[in-house]
Amino acid sequence: MRYRINRNIALQLGLTLNKSNRYRIDKETEKRFLELTSTTDSNNYNANRNTHFTAVSNDGSLMDIEEYCEHYALDYSQVRSWKLITHTAVPFYNIVFYDNHNKEEESFRDQLIKDLQQYSPSFPKLERIDNNDSYLLVIDPADIHIGKLASAFETGETYNNQIAVQRVLSGVHGILDKVSSFKIDKILFIGGNDILHIDTPKRTTTSGTPQDTDGMWHSNFLIAKSLYVNVLEILLSVADVHFTFNPSNHDYMNGFFLAQVIESYFRNCENITFDCSIAHRKGFRYYNNLIGTTHGDGAKQDLLPLLMAQEFPIEWSQTKHRYIYTHHVHHKTSKDYIGITVESLRSPSGTDSWHSRNGYQHAPKAIEAFLHCKQNGQIARISHLF
Repeated sequence: MRYRINRNIALQLGLTLNKSNRYRIDKETEKRFLELTSTTDSNNYNANRNTHFTAVSNDGSLMDIEEYCEHYALDYSQVRSWKLITHTAVPFYNIVFYDNHNKEEESFRDQLIKDLQQYSPSFPKLERIDNNDSYLLVIDPADIHIGKLASAFETGETYNNQIAVQRVLSGVHGILDKVSSFKIDKILFIGGNDILHIDTPKRTTTSGTPQDTDGMWHSNFLIAKSLYVNVLEILLSVADVHFTFNPSNHDYMNGFFLAQVIESYFRNCENITFDCSIAHRKGFRYYNNLIGTTHGDGAKQDLLPLLMAQEFPIEWSQTKHRYIYTHHVHHKTSKDYIGITVESLRSPSGTDSWHSRNGYQHAPKAIEAFLHCKQNGQIARISHLF
């Protein structure tokens, strides 16, 4: 066998030194080499070495990998690859195991599949009564950021997963109470838009920006899933729902996966439709209304009107009242362009350390909704403030 041997050991073995420090030695020399490189009471050379995992057995021979694992109670079935390291004073096996860190991911996957298998209700189709006096309700809980952590000690307010869920449910119920005197024949629910705060196990956004977080990524995903299911079931008791998904910068991947899961949950329901593609801009027509949505971190605001006309030419030509609802900035802006109004929405999420440090705070926190008349467009904005 060919070994890489320390020069001091090579001199003790009587070997002629070479530049590579690699030697092919006979059995007798190999035995002497192993004796020299195994820690004994008289061997001070290795006194500072950790020899707990030496590959030298008690009889002085080298263990093979199976013997090595058995000797040190290592799970040989989990060994992916190994290499015998002999150029150090103490020979040992450098072992690469199969990634056991995937247990959390496997648990999350199994729980998600179990939920999807169990939650397959047969929704009875609800017959709706449509008339000229009914309206479209747009509900848009923007930038919820489940998983965001804000400390009142630093920023003046507390925000965590529990508060996020409470605010969304409170906002939806509050909006439905405020519009209870109107006849609603359709609900447009806008999902996505940073529903989740991070997109990686390293607690960063999709692009790698570190975030202050509450909870593990897989727990936050399941919290968001349950929240959307609860909200949509509440809305379905009022009117048929169209779910539109907007991909966003904090959770570009996980937000998309979440939307696909929600669509699967309601696959047997005839009273809800979905637009869960990865397209950055979506359009929805309601009689004389064209309603566009986008997260707001991409195309500049002044380009959005022309983009809508280009990307939804049929809907544009068939409508008079046109709107684009954007998100991302967490505060209210509204501007009329030729033929269309662009409006950004407030967020219910709290202010974390980075935003507080840079002064991006104190905007009203709210979940917003809009009432659209079939012929006259947006007639009301409903804000549930926190």
